[in-house]
Amino acid sequence: MNQSLDGYVDHTAFGPSPALFRHFIEQTEAQTGCVYGRQMYEVMRYWDDDQPDWDAEEQAYASAWRNLPKWVVSRSLASVGPNATLVADEIERVIADLKATRDGEIEVAGPSLANSLSQLGLIDEFRIYLHPVVLGHGKPFFAGPRPPLRLIASEQMDEDVLRLTYVPK
Repeated sequence: MNQSLDGYVDHTAFGPSPALFRHFIEQTEAQTGCVYGRQMYEVMRYWDDDQPDWDAEEQAYASAWRNLPKWVVSRSLASVGPNATLVADEIERVIADLKATRDGEIEVAGPSLANSLSQLGLIDEFRIYLHPVVLGHGKPFFAGPRPPLRLIASEQMDEDVLRLTYVPK
């Protein structure tokens, strides 16, 4: 997920540069699927419907996102959109089964969901895209106590953004 220097996530406060957006397109195209919390899924539903002002990159991302199998963890939603499966019960079993039966990377999107899955030992890796922005408030990247982590990689993604990759200790 994208994070400010002071540890918050907010899709309206900062966006990706063209180079970082291209990275996200390629990453989405390569993923096996994505597990969303309700709030993040509702934000991402933006990509379900073409917008007349989208450029080629935005169209490419929308296509990749639409093709990506999605599992949406929510007890309040009654239904989800195309290429998505609602997960309302037995979350630990469903996610563990996805990990065991799907080859490739499954992204987790949403800090509250990531916190819950981390506490269950179901997160293999955290990728933080660190932006040089200070928000001072908002939804923290780590929605609960930060799990003990070990840095395994860092990469400069564009002139301002670092991707930090951590694994649980």
